[in-house]
Amino acid sequence: MASSREYLDFILEQLSDLEEISYRAMMGEFIIYYRGKIVGGIYDDRLLVKPIDSAKSLMPTASYELPYEGAKKMLLVNDVDSKNFLTRLFDSMYDELPAPKK
Repeated sequence: MASSREYLDFILEQLSDLEEISYRAMMGEFIIYYRGKIVGGIYDDRLLVKPIDSAKSLMPTASYELPYEGAKKMLLVNDVDSKNFLTRLFDSMYDELPAPKK
C-alpha cells in the first residue's frame, strides 16, 4: 500500500517549524530529510524514523516496524499530532544521523 499525499502534507505541516525539511518520493512512499540527512520516511501512512539512541530515548516504548519487506526495522512515531514533539525529535536526532553520501 502506498502512502497518501495528504498524510505527507500533514507530516510536513507538523514539521514546519524546522528549516530544511525535504522529502523524496520513492516507490509510492516518501523519504524524509532534515538538513540533508535522512531521518526516516513515510511508509503505508506511518511515520518511521531511524532507531538511533536519541530517538529511542525520546520514545522508549516505540514499536519497531518494517517500512517494507526486506528492510531494516525502524521506530514507529505514534505522537505525530504533537508538532512540538516532532520538532524536538528531529532536532535531537540530527547530530547522531550519518552525513549524506556524496
